Amino acid sequence: MVQRSPIINVMAKAAQKAGRKLVRDFGEVENLQVSMKGPADFVSAADKSAEEILHRELSEARPGYGFLMEEAGAIVGTNADNRWIIDPLDGTTNFLHGIPHFAISIALEREGDLIAGLIYQPVSDEMFWAERGQGARLNGHRLRVSARRRIEDSVIATGIAGLDVEAHAVFQRELAAVMGIAAGVRRFGAAALDLAYVAAGRFDGFWESALHPWDIAAGIVLVREAGGFVSDMTGKGDMLKTGGVLATNDHLQTPLSKILRQ
Repeated sequence: MVQRSPIINVMAKAAQKAGRKLVRDFGEVENLQVSMKGPADFVSAADKSAEEILHRELSEARPGYGFLMEEAGAIVGTNADNRWIIDPLDGTTNFLHGIPHFAISIALEREGDLIAGLIYQPVSDEMFWAERGQGARLNGHRLRVSARRRIEDSVIATGIAGLDVEAHAVFQRELAAVMGIAAGVRRFGAAALDLAYVAAGRFDGFWESALHPWDIAAGIVLVREAGGFVSDMTGKGDMLKTGGVLATNDHLQTPLSKILRQ
């Protein structure tokens, strides 16, 4: 098994500690499903608690690094070159409904470039991680994107953008176009895991709009290091700014991009 770098070890330790808390909280959520009040308030607290654990662990390991987090927002560090980008609970709606498909996402940005990413699914204990120039791995085993060359043979993942009616109309046209040619389309509700699954070759591609940097930063590193291709919806590399992402193996980027544009 490959030796993890010090920075990946730091990320893994923080994710595992926050993950243990999320798994305990997830057990409580399942019990709360039958209550009149429901688990929404509890899940919000669980999300914040996981973020606090990640912030504390990463701050202790790398003092001065900045943060961009889902709950707390941007925290400027004394080390201006390095910033953690964190989603403590990607797949909150799944978590809320007792569906065991959610993850912790941690990326490290250095001088504006994403250099490391880790996505941890605590229920299944699957840890996807990658570092620039070092490849991508799942629990230590090397990952590669799929080798499928035809969309007709491919399973493509997607997500639905918020409550924006206009965005829904665009998405419906995109979905109809992809469904008309792909072997299958999946919507699992956790963008970080969708990208990790592209890196692992489980999905052949993924697209979604109106995402936040913490949803996709770690996954971008994973897909790239697994030999895949990631862009925004216009084919450029501004995913963190535009919120749109299209990730595929190295064969399907052009044909899938063409279908979505049309």
